[in-house]
Amino acid sequence: MKTVWLFRRLFSAILVGLGGLFASMTLGMTGCVSRSESDVVVYSALDEEFAAPILASFERSTDHEIGVIGKFDIESTKTVGLANQLIAEAESPRCDLFWNNEIMHTVRLQKLGLLEPHDWDVPSTWPTDMLASDGTWCGFAARARVLLINTDLLAQKENWPSQVAELADPKWSQRCAMARPLFGTTATHFAVLRDLLGPDAAFDLLQQIHDNAVILSGNKQVAQAVSSGKVAWGLTDTDDAIIEKDLGYPVAIVYPDQLPDQPGTLRIPNTLARIKNSPHPIASGVLANFLMTPEIEDRLAMGRSSQLPISKDSKFPPAVLPDEPVRWMRVDFEAAAEGWDEWAKTLADLFAN
Repeated sequence: MKTVWLFRRLFSAILVGLGGLFASMTLGMTGCVSRSESDVVVYSALDEEFAAPILASFERSTDHEIGVIGKFDIESTKTVGLANQLIAEAESPRCDLFWNNEIMHTVRLQKLGLLEPHDWDVPSTWPTDMLASDGTWCGFAARARVLLINTDLLAQKENWPSQVAELADPKWSQRCAMARPLFGTTATHFAVLRDLLGPDAAFDLLQQIHDNAVILSGNKQVAQAVSSGKVAWGLTDTDDAIIEKDLGYPVAIVYPDQLPDQPGTLRIPNTLARIKNSPHPIASGVLANFLMTPEIEDRLAMGRSSQLPISKDSKFPPAVLPDEPVRWMRVDFEAAAEGWDEWAKTLADLFAN
């Protein structure tokens, strides 16, 4: 496991090194940005260490005819900060392409009419939950919502949890953990469950989880609580889970809800969306087509975050995937985003402390 981790770190370092000079010159964005006709402005919620080398390779692929100016998410604001900035700039957009890794906020922009339809170059077999009904966004390179198990505390596999709903089971009282569902993928997860189960049942489940589980600030903190033995297991994302596993901690990754009468494992994709009335619509379309390819998904799969390719033409299965096939949850992200603001306020009251 140490060898795998060292290889990943070396690979990531090479990618960052290749894009580092370009990133420092053109991808940092604070305040105003240059507006040459050959530039395309990207707001990226994907971490800079993963996105910047890919954006740099795009510039090289155009023989530097199109430059990229990137504004990156920071940990303190999460994706909501970039989404709110796009809303604030709606009358005079500065961004051309939004690269998001929390799909609910992409759908939020879609419903506000701030996105431009695009003819996405994906096969007809592309999952319907990874493509907007109006063509304004497309999903790729996903993370999955998984259970991370401490195998020292739960040595017998038959004793491992296998469902997300077990977070509410009294037998796991204060021995399991979940991130506060107000931001990020945990908020998306329970918005999806609200659509799947109905608002009342989803709220009841969350209330039980609130009273039963250890509630932490984020998915990274959940993964670290499991790997350190503070809790026996927790609900987190594959990118946070694989880090703890590759570091050699006694953990195992379980893809939950796999039985026929269960909903399946939720995967939450990166999304690309072109901004309506953006300054550089042609360049943003070229960049969108460059990013929405199996080759880019493979680069993200090989990176430290071990993203899950959507394309069947991807050639690199990420290390975080199990050997057996995963049954994915069928999702309508657009339906799940309905009534988001009211739902968010309800959860903020429940998880205020």
